[in-house]
Formats: sequence, C-alpha cells, structure tokens
Amino acid sequence: MFYDALKNDHGLPFNPFKSLVVPRPIGWLSTISKDGIINLAPYSFFNALSYDPPFVMISAGCRQDGSKKDTVQNAEDTGEFVCNMVNYDLRDQMSKTAEMFAPNIDEMKEAGLEAEPAKIVKPPRVKAAPVHFECLYHDTVILPGNEPESVHHVMFGKVIGVHIKDEFITEQGLVDILKIRPLARLGYKDYTTVDSKLSMAKRSPEEEIAARRAAQAAAE
Repeated sequence: MFYDALKNDHGLPFNPFKSLVVPRPIGWLSTISKDGIINLAPYSFFNALSYDPPFVMISAGCRQDGSKKDTVQNAEDTGEFVCNMVNYDLRDQMSKTAEMFAPNIDEMKEAGLEAEPAKIVKPPRVKAAPVHFECLYHDTVILPGNEPESVHHVMFGKVIGVHIKDEFITEQGLVDILKIRPLARLGYKDYTTVDSKLSMAKRSPEEEIAARRAAQAAAE
C-alpha cells in the first residue's frame, strides 16, 4: 500500500507511522520545576545522538492547548534533567507516569517510586532504574504540527554523568543488556523488551577489500 503522509489517507483504523519506526527506546525523564516540584514522564521519541561527548534527545508533543509539556518547560527553565532507563520490571510505573498530571503533582510519588539524588544535577533519579543519564539542557528545536498538540519540541541534552547498577555489569566489564531487559515502544498500545541479541563484527577495510575481491573472483 501507499498513502500520502501529509493527507494521512491510509484508510486504516490507526495511523501506522509509529508502528513502522520500531522498537523505540523510552526516555523516562525526571525534571524539577522552578518551584521545586518533581516531574517524571516517558517519551518514546528518544535516542542517543553522539558519544564524545554524549548527547541525547527527546521529542515531546504539546498539551491540547498547545502549551509545552512540563518536562520541556522544566528543563529549559533549570537547564538540567535526568534520563532514567525503563526496564520490564518498571513497566507499570512507567505507564502511570504517562498519564496527564497537573504541573503541581509529583509523578514519582504518584507512581510509588523512590527518588534518589543525582551526583551532579538537581533533578532526582528513579532509584529502581538500572541506568541513569544526568544531563545538561542544550537546545530545543520546534517541529510544526497540524494541530496544537502535534507541535513537537525536540530537546537536546548533553550527558555529563552516567550511572549503571553494578549488578548489570559482567565480569568481563560489559553491560548485560539481556539481564536489564530494557522496555521499548512499538505502535498502538504495544511494547517489547530486549530478550535476545546477535553479534556481528565489523570488517576492517583490508578485510572488506579482500572479501570483495573474493566475491568478484568467484563470480568470474
């Protein structure tokens, strides 16, 4: 099938776009307002962008009236946020924090989560999360939307501190991602976890040239 994404004329019960870019890691961002109120919310338009130094991004839609989500407003106001990794064990708490709460409500408390101080920034971490990124706010880019709530604020953060629970580091010094079981977003109301992996070593330039020559010789 083909449909015009600007007309959204797919004829399906639900827009399939978010089911086609999957799985998406979930950025569970904790921020603190200028008044000291903790906010915690998950975003599936999230990813890492670079590593030296590391940067991450989230893309947050607006409220129905077109106003910014608390996460974006708080990060812009204070210059800091924490990205907490969601794993399978925290799926219900994550879902609770996805609900729309008033700005004066502490979502960590609402979800029954314990806060833990960060090392460098002021917003707290989700203590139960297996991994945390402490971030400094970098910039925001606004993407236009067809409706006020579909305007997205793409927020970038510089990672200045990384926490990994020791139980998830192997004797070889590697992160045991299968033990963590990160939760990822699919389309509709669906999620998945990282339950399997495969390893593929990159070829060196010399190996790549040799492989191409061998393939060419075999074809001749």
